[in-house]
Amino acid sequence: MRDFPTCFGENAVQIADSSSSSNKAAQNLVTCVYQTKLRGNSCLVNVTWNKSMMGQGLSVGIDNSANQCLCKVDIKPWLFSKRKGSKSLEVDASKVHIYWDLSSAKFGSGPEPLEGFYLAIVFDKEIGLLLGDLTKEAYKKSNVAPIPSDANYIAKREHIFGKRFYCTKAQFSENGKFHDIAIECDTGGLVDPCLMIRIDTKMMMQVKRLKWKFRGNQSIVIDGNSVEVFWDVHSWLFGTSLGNAVFMFHTCFTPEKLWSSNMSSDSAILSLSKSLTFRDSQLQGLGFSLILYAWKNE
Repeated sequence: MRDFPTCFGENAVQIADSSSSSNKAAQNLVTCVYQTKLRGNSCLVNVTWNKSMMGQGLSVGIDNSANQCLCKVDIKPWLFSKRKGSKSLEVDASKVHIYWDLSSAKFGSGPEPLEGFYLAIVFDKEIGLLLGDLTKEAYKKSNVAPIPSDANYIAKREHIFGKRFYCTKAQFSENGKFHDIAIECDTGGLVDPCLMIRIDTKMMMQVKRLKWKFRGNQSIVIDGNSVEVFWDVHSWLFGTSLGNAVFMFHTCFTPEKLWSSNMSSDSAILSLSKSLTFRDSQLQGLGFSLILYAWKNE
């Protein structure tokens, strides 16, 4: 079993490093994972958006069905370079072309572009993954037939920071709305800390006696769909140095599916305390995962 995402450097994967430099780097790093097909075989495409003093940048990594890293392409921050371009390479006897245009992209507070861009990954003259709203431009640039990709968005990993409140936005279904997620936890000197999670300001869950329940899971309903929430706040409560809590929001993540994929809820939570791990077989039909690494600001 390999760490997710598998194709990136140690600073991107190992979340246990609590140095301030690692924290600052992680604060502007978001990784999205898509499941698609390469030569008829399932593969994972990891897209990492990053932001630094030098500007925006991104990385693309491709894993095969055996969770082996086939390739990784780094597109460096473009403050002093062009915001569009292409790269070609050969992966597993297939021609892979990556095209991007972010010259008109609009960004929010995070490193991901919101609109005015495209990122296209072409496998042997077929679209394997297409992101962004400039689809016509992407098909024209890549010179492929405008046939929609069958890629599935299966996971997102994000680092969030705060002292008591940790906030982000997420979309839990393909055509669903974006929701505001707020995690609240005050561990500063309290005898009995409490963990609270709100979705669009509505209280969805509250965990009392947190020192006894520092790991666990609970089901909530979002947009009419069941979402399983896992948490691991051990580092917040008992860590000897600055550490991060880990939260996972997973659609369709029922106990029956956990067992059928050879993952008990306990083992799933234990994996969260280090670095979330996936197997391709476990991702089939298990919905979408949002993984949040919550770091306390000094």
